[in-house]
Amino acid sequence: MSAPAPTPQPGTEPGRSLPVTFRPTRTRIVLLAVGAAILVTLTAIAILLEGLGAGERASFVVTGLLFLGVLALLARPKVVADTDGVTVVNLTTTRRLEWAEVIKVNLRTGDPWVILDLSDGTNLPAMGIQPGIARRQAIRDAKELRALVERYGTGPRDG
Repeated sequence: MSAPAPTPQPGTEPGRSLPVTFRPTRTRIVLLAVGAAILVTLTAIAILLEGLGAGERASFVVTGLLFLGVLALLARPKVVADTDGVTVVNLTTTRRLEWAEVIKVNLRTGDPWVILDLSDGTNLPAMGIQPGIARRQAIRDAKELRALVERYGTGPRDG
């Protein structure tokens, strides 16, 4: 058996192969299920209540759609790692980073999500990895992203 190459090729690391998507799956399921339940409930109320005009019925349905839209927006965050870098999708923004731009992946006790330390001295929240209701999964995902940064990044390293 031959010795492993000193620098692994993209997609050959142990575990999942690239690209890999990190997202708070349980949180996403809960948010979307609650949004759908609210929409169904308000639509049923609009249909079942007697004496409502068309505008009032429509307002119930529109309110349900607004709730679903807000909860779908909250379910949007993800982090996608591929051979060229990382794409961080937060609530309303998407940012593409090269591996060399990510210096460190932080998930400290009490943090609501992963924070990426960047080579320009700034930090970027990566809401796609959040310990909320799936702490162990978030810790595994943060460790995996940290290993990918260490493997593919060329920035300075902490000890």
